[in-house]
Amino acid sequence: MKLISKTLAAASLATVAMAAAPAAAQVSGNMGVVSAPAAIAATNARATAYQQISTTYASQIQQIQQKQQQAQALLVQLDTNSDGQLDQAEQQAAQNAPQAQQIQTLERETAQLSNQVDLARIYAVEQILMQYGAALETVVQQDNLQIVLSPDAVQYSVPAANVTQKVVNALNARVPSVQITPPQEWQPSQQTVNAYQQIQQILMVAAARQQQAAQQQQQPASNGR
Repeated sequence: MKLISKTLAAASLATVAMAAAPAAAQVSGNMGVVSAPAAIAATNARATAYQQISTTYASQIQQIQQKQQQAQALLVQLDTNSDGQLDQAEQQAAQNAPQAQQIQTLERETAQLSNQVDLARIYAVEQILMQYGAALETVVQQDNLQIVLSPDAVQYSVPAANVTQKVVNALNARVPSVQITPPQEWQPSQQTVNAYQQIQQILMVAAARQQQAAQQQQQPASNGR
């Protein structure tokens, strides 16, 4: 998405987690492990906001799906050998084909529609992210933590060290709901866009796992028939 590719931050949310807590590598004591994007993704406010956005932007989402299907149908026309991909010869031939211009138009229109949906989601994420530091500080004080690390910075830890769910609970208390309509001229920060991308990745992985689990449950039933 153009919005994301232009503003994607290189920094990880791990830096937010470490900055919000009084952590230092040389300090000994209680250690907590927390995934900031996973915590935000698991909040009630994020889930509710995404549901509201799906309803509010139902027309845009439907148009996106339709335009993607149209673009895919045009790509099939350019796949002259029907192998499911465009080889070099097909790509060269496609440059002068009318389908190529139609695909580019559909992609631009899809990007414009997607940006509307993305901005609403990013705005919702930003409101939760703004309270993340305070929520983490609450958990730090409750558990008397002296070190807080992100999962990718830890080679091993006991399950009890993972305080992500505690941060989720603290966020739910601080941010029960968020707005989904960005103010005019509002633009997200790089940090917010980075958080949004990580959250989207988490949700995609979770959805894929749910789909795989559903398929595995159906297989024994099908085999038993």
